[in-house]
Amino acid sequence: MNVPNHIAIILDGNGRWARSKGMPRHYGHVKGCANLEKICDHVKDLGVKYLTVYAFSTENWKRSQEEVSGLLDIFRSYLKKCMKSAKKNSMRIRVIGDPAAFPEDIQKSIVELEEYSSQFDSIYFQIALNYGSRDEITRAVRKMAKDQEAGRLKPEDITESTIENYLDTAGIPDPDLLIRTSGEQRLSNYLLWQLAYTEFYFTDVPWPAFHKRELVKAIEKYNERDRRFGGVKEEA
Repeated sequence: MNVPNHIAIILDGNGRWARSKGMPRHYGHVKGCANLEKICDHVKDLGVKYLTVYAFSTENWKRSQEEVSGLLDIFRSYLKKCMKSAKKNSMRIRVIGDPAAFPEDIQKSIVELEEYSSQFDSIYFQIALNYGSRDEITRAVRKMAKDQEAGRLKPEDITESTIENYLDTAGIPDPDLLIRTSGEQRLSNYLLWQLAYTEFYFTDVPWPAFHKRELVKAIEKYNERDRRFGGVKEEA
């Protein structure tokens, strides 16, 4: 089985899964977070080198104050647990998005986690927190404009590679496979630049119920695709 080098996942369906169990949305988020730990283990075992997950979007702030507060508490707990996961899986962790909107303690945990895990390189795990692709691109353009104003960047020197180096995902290869759980079939402002040539896999399975067999199924479907870039077939 040809395993993708980089898998991106939109973690969707926590709330709906919880309702189907007669439980509150918060229960679904807790279980979804626990499942992410398991999937990280499976992804490494399968030989995937990069994993990027959409955990909290810039639009998620519009949810009820109660739900947002609950999610922030989950992040506090999860970021601490990630220290152990990083060591166990020799996993380098990087947060993409704009963490400045989070409370100070969460920002501090992000910095500590990134610094601690920088010593590892068996698998690269990116967590999108307060992330939106349009926001990412807007921030990148602002940085480019400042560098141009300072004389560090000439308009005629700007290439696709230049733009990529200003994105949150600088230095990370584009995803080969995008998985979205829970039946929705849209990108929801996720990695719009990076997904230009990515294969998409949509499943009705909600995220808390997305286990290893579902991951393998997605990779098997990926293997059935005839990968082409600009009309040129990807070499095996």
